[in-house]
Amino acid sequence: MKKYITKTVMVAILITTLISCKVSKDIETPKDALPENFRSASVSKDSASIADLEWKNFFTEKDIIRLIDSAVARNNDLQIATKNIEIAQYRFTQSKWGNIPQVNLFVNASTSNPSDNSFTGLNLNQAIGAKHIDDYSAGASLSWEADIWGKIKNQKKGAYANYLQSEEVKKALQTNVVAYVSKGYYNLLMLDEQLDIARQTLKLNDSTTNIIKLKYDAGQVTSLAIQQSEAQKLNSAQLIPLLEQNIAIQENALSVLTGSFPDSKERTIRLSEISIRNNPAIGFPSSLVSRRPDVKSAELALKAANANVGITKADLYPALRITAQGGVNSFETSNWFNIPASLFGTVAGGLTQPLLNNKRVRTQYNIAVAEREKAVISFRQSVLVAVSEVADALVAVEKLQQQETFLQERVKTLQQAIKNSNLLFKNGMAEYLEVLSAQASLLQSELELADIKRAQLSANTELYRALGGGWR
Repeated sequence: MKKYITKTVMVAILITTLISCKVSKDIETPKDALPENFRSASVSKDSASIADLEWKNFFTEKDIIRLIDSAVARNNDLQIATKNIEIAQYRFTQSKWGNIPQVNLFVNASTSNPSDNSFTGLNLNQAIGAKHIDDYSAGASLSWEADIWGKIKNQKKGAYANYLQSEEVKKALQTNVVAYVSKGYYNLLMLDEQLDIARQTLKLNDSTTNIIKLKYDAGQVTSLAIQQSEAQKLNSAQLIPLLEQNIAIQENALSVLTGSFPDSKERTIRLSEISIRNNPAIGFPSSLVSRRPDVKSAELALKAANANVGITKADLYPALRITAQGGVNSFETSNWFNIPASLFGTVAGGLTQPLLNNKRVRTQYNIAVAEREKAVISFRQSVLVAVSEVADALVAVEKLQQQETFLQERVKTLQQAIKNSNLLFKNGMAEYLEVLSAQASLLQSELELADIKRAQLSANTELYRALGGGWR
């Protein structure tokens, strides 16, 4: 009868373990979080996307590739992210041992001196004629918890999700670093272009001032003309140290991104020589989950939250623990290894159910459920941000191209106006103010044109990053 009961209990435990009751139901990522299309009428419905390109194939400028290579290898934030991946991998490896029994070796020695008037002391004196007793033991202990409710399984799932999430965090960081480096380089080229414009304008202002001085000597203009011309020349001169300062600051910023001390950055190409990528492929919004690391990270965070709910829910149910201990034991060292007389062993198993701390365990479960709901909202928010960034980049690419077209016409018109005004002024058919006004307008327009070109290149880079490009 006793054997029958024992077998029945063992079979019941085995069946329960095999079933591994799923005490909580996972929540999937919401399918309605992604729109069907991006906000752009000119977008072609194609699954291809520029985000599928490796950054070495997206950027064609050798200087940028060299800077990004240095940043990917030496950027301190990326190195910290790599260490976080290593730590998460160790934790995941550790979680794999959850089903393995815990085995410990032990060696114990103790001595006891009971009172002569105690029952133990009197019996000890009569039995062995000694007032103290020694005890020596050595062996191994084993402890194992059956994964009835899937707690250990969920611990593995959570650790694996956290490991994958740490990888996505690094990828997201790399996409930002790649974008920051390229944008910084484009900004550097723009500043170089603007510096050349300021120097050329300064030469033009100086030439105009000399002509005005000759006319002043001839009595054709007043000293006010010279003063205004000198003031405009000083305005152009002031731009030169300001732009040189900005160039140095931008070079220093690139140095930090590339993990090096501040120094100058080599430029082998001019801003005007870089071509703009037109009508880039962007793919479908649904692909953002697989292409954008931050969206993928939010999805993995939900999986980790699902696992944590399963872990805390399992804590509410009884836990089956089996313990065993065995080895050798003797109160005399000479008999310690007298086998089999010194052998001992114990086996115990039982179910434990939280009672007094049930409220605390249930609170932890409620917190885990709330954290999972928060993870769903965070996923929706990450998708909203991603789609919005793509839409912003798309409209920037389109509208900046239109602005550049108008600005180029404006610069051509002003360049012709400069030639006409100078010719008319030399022949006394135009006032000096018309010449100065045309030069000031041309300077401003040329500076804006360089900035527009930089903005276009940055907008293409931002679209590449927003779509999830840069981590490959």
